[in-house]
Amino acid sequence: MSAVGPGEERCVYVNAQAGVAGDMLLGALVDAGADPHAIGAALAGLGVDGYALTFERVQRAGVAARWANVVVHDDHEPGHGHPHRRAADVRKLVADADLPTQVRDAAQRVFDALAEAEAAVHGVAVEDVEFHEVGSLDAIVDVVGVCAALHDLGIDTVHASPIAAGHGTVRAAHGDLPNPPPAVARLLASRTVPIVGVDATMELSTPTGVAILVALATTFGALPDMTVEAVGYGAGTADPPGRPNVVQVVVGRRATSSLTPRPGRGAVQLEVNVDDVTGEVLAHTIATLVAAGVHDAWATPIVMKKGRPAHTLAALVDPVDVERIAAVLLAETGSLGLRAVTVERWPQRRDEFSVDVEGHAVRVKRNDGRVKVEHDDAVAAAAALGRPLRDVLRDAELAALTDP
Repeated sequence: MSAVGPGEERCVYVNAQAGVAGDMLLGALVDAGADPHAIGAALAGLGVDGYALTFERVQRAGVAARWANVVVHDDHEPGHGHPHRRAADVRKLVADADLPTQVRDAAQRVFDALAEAEAAVHGVAVEDVEFHEVGSLDAIVDVVGVCAALHDLGIDTVHASPIAAGHGTVRAAHGDLPNPPPAVARLLASRTVPIVGVDATMELSTPTGVAILVALATTFGALPDMTVEAVGYGAGTADPPGRPNVVQVVVGRRATSSLTPRPGRGAVQLEVNVDDVTGEVLAHTIATLVAAGVHDAWATPIVMKKGRPAHTLAALVDPVDVERIAAVLLAETGSLGLRAVTVERWPQRRDEFSVDVEGHAVRVKRNDGRVKVEHDDAVAAAAALGRPLRDVLRDAELAALTDP
């Protein structure tokens, strides 16, 4: 592939309108040019064995595709054929792995999305989630392998089509479940992802495949403007008649000159005016809103009627979360009403990863040479090391700027 020039980025579009799974994505990226040896080297960094990964040329309803086949020996899995791992154990496995920073952080985002969806489905805390199918070794290989393939291809942004969903029921570890499965439905709702209904009773889109797109995709919709460099097809295990069971990926270059491309991501801005709460309550409410998953929350001083000093407390949320966040905002402030306005937001491309400051992990965001250090991580590291906060911030920024 040609080098990416100034004002350009390399992107991949995932056409998931026939379905998506982790192994399908992995096969498609290899078909589009990702190096299997680079993927294997990354997977070796997990420090686990008992599996074999091969990439086989197959056909699905007449379409040539690549099948990523992960074969696992049962005696290497917990439960011998009924694998399950705690989400915290999977996170530690990835955190301790010898992986490129971008691969590790992308994989962590995928497993975090899965854990949050499973926690919501089962009504448990995230730290108590146990993965079943998605905790098996082959699913871990799929997720880390996809992240390694994206890294090998030099992908800056991921874009995706609406995702296919079937109907009826599917068999899972918990028995017969609605199709799409509850974890998939929750993942789709978490990003308000558009879907395409398909008249099929098979599981078209798996939790692993959907989680990868939900965690890593920047947009869901039509194919973005790009110069196409490669196309790949990844095969699912099944080969139903009359419909190619494949996922298509289109790799290319696109201009990044516009900071506000159309359309932006839809969001809702919730606001209340309050004149009878203390600064401590305002600060606590903002912290509670952030913990509840808003994009941002803030307070603005205002003057209300009759010259009363007051504050506008605002939260920027995904449309799917409006009712839940509105309840938090009203409960914490005691306001008798609130208002909402629909807005567009354009989050800018950034790398999110962790750097090491004297043995302490500090998260940072990097965009075109600009670095923003996660304040809470820096505070914790400064306290543990007995160093001034400004010194820890400086060391984290320097490490981020020199990270490859």
